[in-house]
Amino acid sequence: MAKWTPTHEAPEPLEGPVVPTIVGGTVIWFVLFLVQLPFYGWFDDHGHIWWVWTCLAGAGLGLIGIWYVLRRDAAIRRAAREANTEPGAEAGTESGTEPGTEGGPDTGPGSTRDPAP
Repeated sequence: MAKWTPTHEAPEPLEGPVVPTIVGGTVIWFVLFLVQLPFYGWFDDHGHIWWVWTCLAGAGLGLIGIWYVLRRDAAIRRAAREANTEPGAEAGTESGTEPGTEGGPDTGPGSTRDPAP
């Protein structure tokens, strides 16, 4: 069997509203936990008690996710701020690249900036 190799380059990852998405999911899990809590006895009688604890676990993991994405966003903003105030960057150039040259530190695969035309 031959090894599969892609015939085209992978698309850039999508960046969306990550923090609100994680917060929304966490809130939904916690609300589901609270809604099921009054019916704990029914869930226990019917062997579905794991539903209650799954919702609580989802809310707890969501709190870890919120912490993670807040730190990730702060690191992305910090890196962007440091890239704009990089020492050695000349006036009129981006990130220390020479005028008229393409490429630079932020134009490789996975970057969010397009190379100069």
